[in-house]
Amino acid sequence: MSLSLTINGESRASAAANVAALLEEENVKLDANGVAVALNGAVVRKAEWHATALNSGDTLEIVKPFSGG
Repeated sequence: MSLSLTINGESRASAAANVAALLEEENVKLDANGVAVALNGAVVRKAEWHATALNSGDTLEIVKPFSGG
């Protein structure tokens, strides 16, 4: 089943059942330092990523570090 999500301001379809699965779809390493996720405006702690279910219409912000100058 495909969910309609807004991820970092972009509408997308996803088959992810929870935050951890979505991060894997987005090629974000679950053990990476500095990754933060907000679901519908509330921060989701790393320890809760696997247990936090996603629903169609959810809005997520994923912040991750990147290198550059």
